[in-house]
Amino acid sequence: MQPAATTGERIRLGDTEVCRIGLGTNRLHDTNKNVAFIRAAIDAGVQMIDTAHLYAGGESERAIGRALSTEVPAPGTPHSVSVVATKGGYGGAGQGKPDVLRKEIEQSLTSLRVDRVALYYLHRVDPETPIEESLGAIKEYVDRGAIERVGVSKVDIPLIERARKVLPIAAVQNAYNLDERASDDVVDYCAREGIVFVPYYPLGAEPSRELRETARRHRAAPQQTMLAWLLKRSPAMLPIPGTLSLEHLQANLGALSLELSDKEFDYIASG
Repeated sequence: MQPAATTGERIRLGDTEVCRIGLGTNRLHDTNKNVAFIRAAIDAGVQMIDTAHLYAGGESERAIGRALSTEVPAPGTPHSVSVVATKGGYGGAGQGKPDVLRKEIEQSLTSLRVDRVALYYLHRVDPETPIEESLGAIKEYVDRGAIERVGVSKVDIPLIERARKVLPIAAVQNAYNLDERASDDVVDYCAREGIVFVPYYPLGAEPSRELRETARRHRAAPQQTMLAWLLKRSPAMLPIPGTLSLEHLQANLGALSLELSDKEFDYIASG
C-alpha cells in the first residue's frame, strides 16, 4: 500500500480527492434550517459529510438526504458533495449481527435518498459477533454496488488487520485530539497503509496555554489551531468537527491555511 496521499488542503479517499476538513452531524435534526445549513456548508467547501444511522434518531441522515436530493433543487449553483459517510452497528451486544446491519444499511440508503453510500463504517465491533461476520454483511452491499468504500470505528491495529482480510478498509474513525492520543499507533499505521484516519471529537481537548499562545501568534482561534495541529500530525488525517453554525464551519475550514512550524507543533503537543 502507498502512504496516505495529501496535497496540502486535500486528501485522497480511494479514488476521490476531498477537502481535509469534513463536517460531523451527530446533532443534526431534520429541519428546513438544517437542510439549508448543509447546502451552505457544501457551498463553503465541505466535501465530506459524516453521519450515522443513529444520529439524532435517524434525522441526521434524513436531513442530509433532503439537502442533497435532486428532488429538492437548491437555488443558485447545484449542490454536490464528494463523500457522504454513514455508519451502522452501534448500540451494544447484538447490533453487529448481519441481519441488524442489513436493515440499517437499507434504512440509510432510503434516508440518504441514494442508491450507493460512498463510505460505510462498522460503527462499533459487536462483542457478540466476530468482526468478520459483521463486515461480511457489509461486503454483500459492496459486491452489489450499494456501498463504495468501507471503514471501521473505535478499533486497534489487530482489529483493522482482521477487517482487511475480509475487504479493503478505506478509513478508520477513532477518538483523537490533543488530549486523547491513545490511537497514536493507529494514526501512524493508517498513514503507512494508505488508510484515511478520521478523528472524532477532534476539538474535544481543553485549550492549553501553549495552544493559546500559538493561536495568538497566528491571529487564529484556538479551535482553528487545534485542527491545524491535527492536519500536521499526519498526512492521513481528516478531521470531522461537528457544528450547526456556518460561522464555526467557516472558521474550521480556515485551519487549512494555518501552517504550523515543527517547533510550534512540538510546543503545542507538550501542553
